[in-house]
Amino acid sequence: MSDSTTGVVPGAGPTGGSTARPTASTAPVAAPAERATLRLREAPAPGAPHPDDPPRYAPEWLRLREPADGAARAHDLLGPLRAHLAERTPPTGGLVVHDLGCGTGSMGRWLAPRLDGAQHWVLHDRDPYLLHFAAAGAPRSAADGGHVTVETLRGDLARLTPDALSGADLVTASALLDVLTAEEIGTLAAACAAAGCAALLTLSVAGRVELDPAHPLDAEIAEAFNDHQRRTGLLGPDAVTAAGEAFAAHGVSVRAHPSPWRLGPDEAPLTAQWLRGWVGAAVEQRPELRSRAEAYLDERLAACADGTLRVVVHHTDLLALPRPTGGTP
Repeated sequence: MSDSTTGVVPGAGPTGGSTARPTASTAPVAAPAERATLRLREAPAPGAPHPDDPPRYAPEWLRLREPADGAARAHDLLGPLRAHLAERTPPTGGLVVHDLGCGTGSMGRWLAPRLDGAQHWVLHDRDPYLLHFAAAGAPRSAADGGHVTVETLRGDLARLTPDALSGADLVTASALLDVLTAEEIGTLAAACAAAGCAALLTLSVAGRVELDPAHPLDAEIAEAFNDHQRRTGLLGPDAVTAAGEAFAAHGVSVRAHPSPWRLGPDEAPLTAQWLRGWVGAAVEQRPELRSRAEAYLDERLAACADGTLRVVVHHTDLLALPRPTGGTP
């Protein structure tokens, strides 16, 4: 996703990075633990971007949003998740967690220390550059001091193979569902159901933003941004509803909980970056907004800089738990 000058992080803001696939000179060398169990698209030429490639999500942007993501995620879903995992007989070596579209690994850093027992995290991303950061920054201990290990898998989630989640106890993802199509979400739900694993899918955009003080252009920018999220068949703000239906069709129990970003003066750098991406995507979708949007953005950035702007960016977290045989969760 990108506006005219920068990549746009779905539901959030600009990546600040190139949309190109990594070249041999920029991609880190794959570590021995990396193995490809997801099918990869073939690039037209070495180092050349594939026309369907999404933008690279810059580590700087992902680090900037990580504290807000951690504060926003729905802690109320952790109790049911812990209870479900405690009822499972963990395999040798403890829980196996697959983190899809892991980026720099923020989900693992947030969740692993909140779960008990030994854990093995399998970090999936199509970008080896981000996998390098995710592996290097992975947590090493669980809530009770249990050992946490990681491996990385480079691959394309859009081509998830049926056996990719075999042996998983839990699948996680963050800010992912809204950049998938209905078919991709159906494939993900089917794969989780086949594996009999839980899924915690956090921070999907809900299509609602609140800015204080309000501005006459807020609603029009938000509507254009939401349309941008839905382009080329992506689900955008409709993703959580679609995912809930897809998981429920497999007999899975689904719970959803709000997980809004609440941004004030302490989050001004994040708010400024989010604003640039939010407005940029709206203008890309509706070029006729450009002149008004430029003045709007300048005004909003000034309010952000002087500490008078408050923003709530609504997201939703989804927890899918397989139903016990002969009972209910």
